[in-house]
Amino acid sequence: MAADSTDLNADLLADLPARLRGRFEGAARRLRGEYTEDPWGFDEQFAEAVRPLFEFLYDGYWRVDATGVENVPASGRALLVANHAGSLFPFDASMAAVAIHDLHPAKRWTRFMVLDWAFVLPYLSAFMRRVGGVPAKPENATSLLERDELVMAFPEGVKGTGKPFSQRYRLQRFGRGGFVEVALRTRSPIVPVAIVGSEEIYPKLAESGPLARLIGAPFVPITPTFPLLGPLGLIPLPSKWRMEFGEPIDISDHGSEDADDRRLVFELSERVRETVQGMLYENLVARGSAFL
Repeated sequence: MAADSTDLNADLLADLPARLRGRFEGAARRLRGEYTEDPWGFDEQFAEAVRPLFEFLYDGYWRVDATGVENVPASGRALLVANHAGSLFPFDASMAAVAIHDLHPAKRWTRFMVLDWAFVLPYLSAFMRRVGGVPAKPENATSLLERDELVMAFPEGVKGTGKPFSQRYRLQRFGRGGFVEVALRTRSPIVPVAIVGSEEIYPKLAESGPLARLIGAPFVPITPTFPLLGPLGLIPLPSKWRMEFGEPIDISDHGSEDADDRRLVFELSERVRETVQGMLYENLVARGSAFL
């Protein structure tokens, strides 16, 4: 065993100059503007470069346990529909994206819908676009699905991220079913996703209206650590996460014209909502303690 370890370390050291040279060459190309972005700003090279940060959060900090990743299609379009929490930052979306990229055999990238207000913030806006964030508009989701992308949507919207801690894991209304209309028009299967753990990273006790108005956010939560600890209070708590990707809901029997059938849209929306809610309860029990 010691000999094998020595050989492995020797191989890593031997490869180090080449790996460092590759990093420097990549950085130089970026400084020269030699990189590509899609129409929404996604930069696969940048996403790959920052992936170790998200993997640390996934494996080391939140200790995410993901199941059902094989239910995500290996190719073609799909609309992933999940509960939403984690306050104003899309940590839930990024952790789901890590699970799909790292655990799925196809290593697919996921595009996720983000509230519009976040895209007016300096630095954060550019970062989110480069790692896959897209303004939450039906036309954006439609265009991405027509390109056969994986798109993650959060129909609860700000109602999900802004609910008090006492209502954690109780799904809010799924709006008017806009995600169902998009899925029908693009003939995209709907994959229900339940994420447990994100509700505990910023336990919301109240809201700060003045701070929300200052930064143009829909709300700013008051938590046990913020604003009491100042900037340190913005560090999310190390809760234990569990997520499940359910079996796709097949809507292939319906045509794109059915997107105008309000009764059908409502029924499908409620079906997805009830499915995600049931998965949430099951995974809460399976997770056990929120922090141990």
